[in-house]
Amino acid sequence: QLQLVESGGGLVQPGGSLRLSCAASGFTLDYYAIGWFRQAPGKEREGVSCINSGGSRNYADSVKGRFTISRDNAKNTVYLQMNSLKPEDTAVYYCAADPYPIQAMCVMTDYDYWGQGTQVTVSS
Repeated sequence: QLQLVESGGGLVQPGGSLRLSCAASGFTLDYYAIGWFRQAPGKEREGVSCINSGGSRNYADSVKGRFTISRDNAKNTVYLQMNSLKPEDTAVYYCAADPYPIQAMCVMTDYDYWGQGTQVTVSS
């Protein structure tokens, strides 16, 4: 059974850092594009960062220079390193997989498999 599990969320002060992990089971991440999306209370889900099988990356303007997406195919895991966190980064963060491996854009409707999400709260 194909499954994605996010971890690493939590409460952090503004300016702090977190690293989210997205572990896959039941399939090999090498052949998928992987994206991180987030949904804040009362807002629509939005793309944060996506990476294709070749390592090409895209970032939302709001996180460029602060967030870094990476993948470790040996561990079948994708990471989102989040630095200089702001209160507006507070959201539930989801990882998702797109079976079209060269997709590097965060086109939400292209992502077929989703994790359950992990809460990130940035507050003093």
